[in-house]
Amino acid sequence: MRGPDTWWRGKSTPAKVETYTRASFHFIVVVEIATAALPVTGAIGGGLGALLILLVCAHAVLCALTVSRSVDWVRGRREQPVRLLWTLGSATAVVALIAFALTEYGPKGDDVDSAAGSVFTVVIVFGVGIMTLGVHGRRRAYALVAGFPAGAGLAVLTMSGSVPEALVIALVVLLGCAFLAFTALFSVWLLKAVYELDAARETRARLAVAEERLRFGRDLHDVMGRNLAVIALKSELAVQLARRGRPEAVEQMIEVQRIAQESQREVRDVVRGYREADLAVELAGAQGVLTAAGITCEVTGEAAGLPVEVQSALAWVVREATTNVLRHGDAEQCAVAVRVREGRVVLTVENDGAAGASDDAGGASHGGGGSGLAGLRERLAAVDGTLEAGRRDAGVFRLVAEVPLAGAGVSEAVV
Repeated sequence: MRGPDTWWRGKSTPAKVETYTRASFHFIVVVEIATAALPVTGAIGGGLGALLILLVCAHAVLCALTVSRSVDWVRGRREQPVRLLWTLGSATAVVALIAFALTEYGPKGDDVDSAAGSVFTVVIVFGVGIMTLGVHGRRRAYALVAGFPAGAGLAVLTMSGSVPEALVIALVVLLGCAFLAFTALFSVWLLKAVYELDAARETRARLAVAEERLRFGRDLHDVMGRNLAVIALKSELAVQLARRGRPEAVEQMIEVQRIAQESQREVRDVVRGYREADLAVELAGAQGVLTAAGITCEVTGEAAGLPVEVQSALAWVVREATTNVLRHGDAEQCAVAVRVREGRVVLTVENDGAAGASDDAGGASHGGGGSGLAGLRERLAAVDGTLEAGRRDAGVFRLVAEVPLAGAGVSEAVV
């Protein structure tokens, strides 16, 4: 049974920011009803009060719908809600005018004037603030923020004929619209920035993988290019000699065989060099990459003195774990430890980004390029190593790799 905590922890950081942004604006809609509709209940009775409350609630619902559509538009999930924006603008103007008309031509009384004035101001402020979410560019936002207060002041001047009252109301509405519009635009900017940072982190991880593939392809080309060219030339020479019945053709084919065997050995060396990495280099690289990504990384232990096979296997685990903390986790802290215990080298990688992820995809567990836990276990099995991975308490994901020492005479130590 998924509870609210599990639902929230299962979201990525950008999704959390988006959910918070939407919830904040929907709460603003609730505030509109509380500050505009509720005062009407006690001040204006009868059908007139009920009508005004109904209009405020309808306006609030329209604002909530505009928030959802505008945020979807900002995220590129739907087209700009132009018709909805025009509808909200028209509704805002109509409700505001009706509210102000009540102060001039409706029932008399300070309570009535105060309640109707609140509806007039709140509806315009909230309507303009919400509409700025769905417009292109600053100029249109500025036009909304300046246009509605100017229209409000003009409407007050037309109905009441009081210039001071019109200026005061226009200034109050302007300040309210400017504040809410700034809040809306800043929230949208923050949401975009979070998603762009998340995309940049994903791109960086993909570039790291692509760079490694290019390096491997370049090394393989350097090794095989010359040998294949020599094999092609000697094979052609052997064909010509064989057609002439020359015994030297056999010698040329023997040479081709030798070069082919040498090429196989060199390819194996390239692949071994690709798979074998220096553990100390990988530990330093992991700390540097994670720190650059804004993740606090603590590395303890040293790789000096460990057998080459052990270093190679564990270095690959560090490389995979680091890549996947960046790509699949939502970590803020990561700890990497290397220690020797009972004749086995133990590598532990812990990060706090496993919230809501499965054991095959969270934190440092899910390898890129189709490797994952299965790929890491296969690599460790080649040196009789083991791998354990899983989520711990408080959303911590732990990966533990153990490799036996190959009789290298390394003293036991816990670092």
